[in-house]
Amino acid sequence: MLASEVMVMKRALLLIDIQNDYFPGGRCELFQPEQAAEKAKLLLQYFRSRGLPVLYIQHVSESPAGGFFLPGTEGVMIHSSVSPQGEERVLVKHSPNSFFRTGLEAVLRELEIEQLVVCGMMSHMCVDSTVRAARELGFSVLLAEDACTTKELSLANAQIPAQIVHRAFMAALGGAFAQVIQAGELISMSVE
Repeated sequence: MLASEVMVMKRALLLIDIQNDYFPGGRCELFQPEQAAEKAKLLLQYFRSRGLPVLYIQHVSESPAGGFFLPGTEGVMIHSSVSPQGEERVLVKHSPNSFFRTGLEAVLRELEIEQLVVCGMMSHMCVDSTVRAARELGFSVLLAEDACTTKELSLANAQIPAQIVHRAFMAALGGAFAQVIQAGELISMSVE
């Protein structure tokens, strides 16, 4: 995708699962969530200052066995660093794909959005699922990798550090599914 294509598309910011349970003291703390949230906040300020659409995805667990994002808990709430304001929409999901049974696609079509700027948590789960679905539905995606984070995973008794998990998923999404960028790159484009 060329920079000139980025400039002419109608875009929206999609913040995925930036919720309290992923932060220190939460039930599923991620790797450096504060740093990712700070970059997401920069994107949020950029979009708000230009009157561009902002959409939030909030994961709510349907089962107490899930362990986190439980209904009625502080952990399920969107983190204060990126709290919704005014008419910014919050769509609730119960699975990793933000398009699955949330009405997200209908909202984006109603707003005539062509390009999504995506940030959020976790890189290897909900961000990955959502970016792939968005592309398959025909949306262009800018993925702000420094405004995303994840956690350590394990495979065959080996621990895979969160930084490696994150980079691997960003690399996998880059190209076919998204243009992977830094939050500051988007802001410096000065695109309306």
